[in-house]
Amino acid sequence: MSHASQFTWDDLQFFLAVARTGQLSTAARQLRSSHATVSRRIDRLEFALKVKLFERNPRGYVLTAMGTRFVETAEKMEQETERLRADLADGSLSQRGLVRLSAPEGFANFFFATVLPQFAARHPHLALELVTIQQIMSLSRKEADISVVLDEPKGGPYFAEKLTDYHLQVYASRDYLARAAPVTTRDDLLNHPFISYIEEMIFAPGLDYLGDVHPRIKPQFQSSSIFAQLTATRNGLGLGILPYFFACRYPELVRVLPDEIDLKRHYWITCHRDLKQAPRVRAVIDFLRETARSEDACFIPPYIGAARKAKAEM
Repeated sequence: MSHASQFTWDDLQFFLAVARTGQLSTAARQLRSSHATVSRRIDRLEFALKVKLFERNPRGYVLTAMGTRFVETAEKMEQETERLRADLADGSLSQRGLVRLSAPEGFANFFFATVLPQFAARHPHLALELVTIQQIMSLSRKEADISVVLDEPKGGPYFAEKLTDYHLQVYASRDYLARAAPVTTRDDLLNHPFISYIEEMIFAPGLDYLGDVHPRIKPQFQSSSIFAQLTATRNGLGLGILPYFFACRYPELVRVLPDEIDLKRHYWITCHRDLKQAPRVRAVIDFLRETARSEDACFIPPYIGAARKAKAEM
């Protein structure tokens, strides 16, 4: 067999990166390589196997039928390689590599970013990519290794576990409430401008909560960004529905109808079942699970915690 017709495990890693992203440039960035090198490795692999794995078109690389079948084989080899590395290395050294985590904007900015120093101290050999694009990243195409989502995934080859509950309330700034009509009932809410998500851009059913507050609310300011909604509420534009775990950081915000309105939602952690046992992925999942629970007070308002405690003591 000539040297040109041989291929290595590295070639399979290049193949999987292109199969998962469909783009040479994205695969090159993930592999910390160059566009030309990725293209050359794919050509070499196809030559060695004497089979066409991708159709090339202006939009990217699309798997052929044979390429799709070859993904399964290559992924099995990838899993075995990950397991072998874990067995050969000790606990800390096996946790190396790059992990891409997709998470909602609020969770990413107001929880995960605050515990990143702990993560870096515990896993100095792990590099993280944190994606907060307002859309659901595809685990099936491996656009993200791990996702924190608002709704439990139904079906598919995925591991999913509830990470934590969190609570939302209606908030307004003290300045706004000082000059606005009083709110003593839910119907009074209809006399106030509301801040919310853009309806057709709500990317998860868990974010569709305006109707749970009052079915006739018509928002005046809408944004796909919860951070923009928070800023608008703090600046006195009107009433906003915000998660407690970051609204509580701003003393200028006051809960509206505190005894009447409390919405509970959940964060789930999910990944492709094939990746769950990879040491780098397991390290991030374990860290998220541990910190979300140790920071329970961050997600659970004191009045909910007090009610839980009283119920437990009965």
